[in-house]
Amino acid sequence: MLNRIILMGRLARDPELRHTQTGTPVASFRLAVDRDFKDKTTGEKATDWIDVVAWRQTAEFVSRYFAKGRMAVVEGRLQMRDWTDRDGNKRTSAEVVADNVYFGESRRDAEAGGYAGPSSGGYGAPSGGYAPPPAPASGGYAAPMGGGDQFAELSDDDGELPF
Repeated sequence: MLNRIILMGRLARDPELRHTQTGTPVASFRLAVDRDFKDKTTGEKATDWIDVVAWRQTAEFVSRYFAKGRMAVVEGRLQMRDWTDRDGNKRTSAEVVADNVYFGESRRDAEAGGYAGPSSGGYGAPSGGYAPPPAPASGGYAAPMGGGDQFAELSDDDGELPF
């Protein structure tokens, strides 16, 4: 059997990070996904509002680096969940359980669109929640983490490629 879904859309609200009783992180958010076709009467694209749940490292990554309006690509599976409402009626909800969440746009595009990103700093790698090392401010060579002078300017560089 195959249950695989890939979605691309914008977060309708900031992700909500919670923890289970055992301390497992879980984040929930809603993704606004535009349909590929336009309505014949209005000429506008319809939008589907899809609930997404992410667990563990993916949940922490989403809650740290994504916010309302940010474009995201979600890869996961569709899950149907049965529950009972306040009046005792049986309900069924469809949600996507995210295995991986990726940035749907570059940081530059996000900032140009008015989204400056979270104040916590840089952006991480897909689903791992690990931030890349910062780029050197001087434009020169960066020393590896832990310091040291392991990189040096080449004095005999003639600009020619070796192949």
